[in-house]
Amino acid sequence: MAINPRTYQFLVGVFASFGSFLFGYDLGVIGGVVAAKSFESTFKSPSPNETGAIVSVFTGGAFVGAAVAGPLGDWFGRRLTIMTGAIVFCLGGGLQTAAQNLGFLYSGRLIAGVGVGVMVMIIPLYQAEIAHPSIRGRITGLQQFMLAIGATVAAWTTYGTNLHLGPTDNNQWRIPLGIQIVPAGVLAILILLFPESPRWLIDHGKSDQGLKTLAQLHASGNVQDAWVRSEYEQIEVAIAHEHENSAKGYRDLFTNKSSFRRLVLVTALQASVQMTGVSAIQYFSPQIYATLKIPTQDALKYQGVSNILSTLAILCTILFIDRLGRRWPLIIGNLINCLCFIIVTAAIASFPNASPSAQHSLGWAFIATNWMYQISFSFTCGSLSWIIPAEIFDTKTRSKGVSIGAMVSFAFNTMIGQVTSPAIDSINWRYFLVFVVCNFTNAVFFWAFMPETAKRPLEEMNTLFSGSSWFVPTMRREDFETHDLEHRLAEIKEKEKAVTVEDSADF
Repeated sequence: MAINPRTYQFLVGVFASFGSFLFGYDLGVIGGVVAAKSFESTFKSPSPNETGAIVSVFTGGAFVGAAVAGPLGDWFGRRLTIMTGAIVFCLGGGLQTAAQNLGFLYSGRLIAGVGVGVMVMIIPLYQAEIAHPSIRGRITGLQQFMLAIGATVAAWTTYGTNLHLGPTDNNQWRIPLGIQIVPAGVLAILILLFPESPRWLIDHGKSDQGLKTLAQLHASGNVQDAWVRSEYEQIEVAIAHEHENSAKGYRDLFTNKSSFRRLVLVTALQASVQMTGVSAIQYFSPQIYATLKIPTQDALKYQGVSNILSTLAILCTILFIDRLGRRWPLIIGNLINCLCFIIVTAAIASFPNASPSAQHSLGWAFIATNWMYQISFSFTCGSLSWIIPAEIFDTKTRSKGVSIGAMVSFAFNTMIGQVTSPAIDSINWRYFLVFVVCNFTNAVFFWAFMPETAKRPLEEMNTLFSGSSWFVPTMRREDFETHDLEHRLAEIKEKEKAVTVEDSADF
């Protein structure tokens, strides 16, 4: 019995998302690792700047990985690039687990970061290129879903090792760091068993193989399927146009108005996600909870609950994002994030002068609001930051454009990782006002400039970004629903049936 094509695409997307699991695992594990008593003892109580460096050197490496992944993805294909990232990550993970001093740890984190940067950049691109337009958001949304699962596993792993292993046992932090090597190894070994991107194959002169892969993905191998033939012809026309006009990837991103518009939106989106404050909370939750006199062990537990809620929220994204679209969830999500940070900032600011009973209430207000924030962020901004970049570029610029977007994300992530710990020590609650302002301005920006991209075939994105104004505050839902390729094919079939009926009547 042949597997349903969309189920097959989904399963391929899930497996590729192991790379996203690794990124999420690191996001969730490092806060518990640096808070472990044995870690502090082994590394002689790192200063806030050293703790920030432990976090930021990883995302600095990811910046480099995202930069090289763009050309690698175009030269060697999507699968080999994913495999390369996984192998590099295994090396970095091994060095972290065996670290004897901070220099040793920094090098492992840097190398692992390079591997994650490669995978996080190329995986949503690969997912978008194999997915049917009607479920593309669902499949590329797996990036954030697996990221959340990784963060959840990490949070509860560090909670368990901190709870059950003694303060002098280095396994308290080595075990959480070592576990991440396993999924990376599985991904590196098995990724070549899965199909290459049909768009990459056609772009590199392997049209027959590209057609067979399209048929494998969308029609159980039937190369005569109407949707497969239409999509194949559309891809070939788009790629031929790019070749005829000597599209150069990086150069086109800055010289072509349509491509530059997309690059601006993607880089703004990736920067905006980091400025929602999510990385500050993920990396430094024990330190933030400590300002409210919540012990490390409890902080890890509450963050574990937060990660579970995030995972459930992203599951809802996967189920509904192709119905809801991209534009309004992004706008509304940022507004809710803004409200959450107003409450969080007020709770932290009021805490020192409050009575013991009021402090207890403020602590729970912070915890509940943090959970609400994680749900809002995960359902909207987090997932969309990977879905939108993977779908809006054309074939020639997609790898490079997503690469630059990921680099911006990791650059801002590195900055947040480096400044958060010293900022909390020096200015306390005032630091979180930055995220109040940024979430609000994010919402205004995307209301003004982000068009709806849901349900459009990838080859129609050029038309959207060439034919509409930069300023799109009044864009309607109907403006994207009429561009569904499958919908148009259904209309053609209806017309053919009508013609057949008329011919029969005449006969």
